[in-house]
Amino acid sequence: MKLKLTITLLLFSAVLNAQEVTKLTLAQAIEFALQNNTNVKTSKADEEIAQQKVNELIGFGTPQINGEATLNDFVKIPVTVLPADFEESFGSRTVQFGTQYTATAGISATQLLFDGSYIAGLQASNTFQDLSIKKTSQTKIETAVAVGKAYYGVLVSIERLTLVNKNVERLNKLRDDIKVTYETGLAEKLDFDRVDLTYNNMKVQQINTERMVQNSFMLLKFQMGMALQTRIELTDKLDLSKLENIALPDSADVTKRIEYSILQTSRRLQELDLKRYKSAYYPSLFAFGNLSANAYRDEFNILSTEQPWYPTAVIGLTLKVPIWDGLQRSSRIKQSKMELQKVDYAKENLEHAIDLEYFNAKTNLENNLALLETIKKNRDIANEIVRASKIKYDNGIGSSLDVVDAESSLKEADTNYFAALYAAIISKIDLEKALGNLTY
Repeated sequence: MKLKLTITLLLFSAVLNAQEVTKLTLAQAIEFALQNNTNVKTSKADEEIAQQKVNELIGFGTPQINGEATLNDFVKIPVTVLPADFEESFGSRTVQFGTQYTATAGISATQLLFDGSYIAGLQASNTFQDLSIKKTSQTKIETAVAVGKAYYGVLVSIERLTLVNKNVERLNKLRDDIKVTYETGLAEKLDFDRVDLTYNNMKVQQINTERMVQNSFMLLKFQMGMALQTRIELTDKLDLSKLENIALPDSADVTKRIEYSILQTSRRLQELDLKRYKSAYYPSLFAFGNLSANAYRDEFNILSTEQPWYPTAVIGLTLKVPIWDGLQRSSRIKQSKMELQKVDYAKENLEHAIDLEYFNAKTNLENNLALLETIKKNRDIANEIVRASKIKYDNGIGSSLDVVDAESSLKEADTNYFAALYAAIISKIDLEKALGNLTY
């Protein structure tokens, strides 16, 4: 039994190891997300729904053709009451007309010739479809931003883990060295305990960082719409040069933002909606035609070819002229005008919001870059202190306490550095979004 279990575990491990690793650049990760992210797919579905709604509206203006057939069985043939004179002549005022079975089969058609609301609706249909396309673009931009932040989150986590691994390796060597000197009586147990405590804390940080890397990978795959079991490898590297010489204009061009374009399209759509309500005051004209045949039988032999069917054909026009609707159309027009006013308010608010977003993004980036530069210098100093402390300790002119303190300072400087690095990268992505430079 144990042998079978061992073989099963080995085979499972082999399958995992043999699983193909997908290598991704940031651009490839974004492209994958634009095809597989559920939000993007939902937005594309809304786009298709919009297209079908346009087709539905267009279809209203095409000929409407319907077929109809009815069969009646008059279990009791209707009685007709005749004038009183008939009773004097024939002895009865009631008579039954018709046959027990009647059938009708026919085809009818209508064609819209003119309707102001329909014409305005056609004009709005293309605008409505354009709005759905722009909303899909907005979803793609938001997805690209989320994937970019998650991608760099993985890179920063990996870089941090690499450094933590080196620190663990260095502290492990220091601990082994002090352990030897302690065992030979050249160092106190307190010296070893200090280094051992620092080493153990670094091991805990190593475990936490490994988990952070795993979680960041999971977040990236989730944002991409990729199966979480998929093994991926990121091929892009952290390039700090991209954080240098960034152009910072005085203000953002609101016309480059997809949100602004969506609002403009919404306003156009609202204008056409108002036009549609106003057009409801115009008459509408329809053409119609009907071709049918009727059968009358005393016996149930409707389909018999020995007895005739009586055809009827009619064509005509229907003119509908709105006269009074209890001020319903007037109320709809007033509502539509207020909706249009609300869009103007939203447009004004969006312009201020974009300016504020850019100001915040610009300020955050400037502050984060300045902070990163300072923390980077502190990190270089901390590395130099560790190096110098280790040299002094190896030459017997420094204490282990100095080394431990230096390692603790370096650990803190590394933590601050990677936090500042990620914040600066995120600030740059937010700035690109605020400027409207991201288009998909």
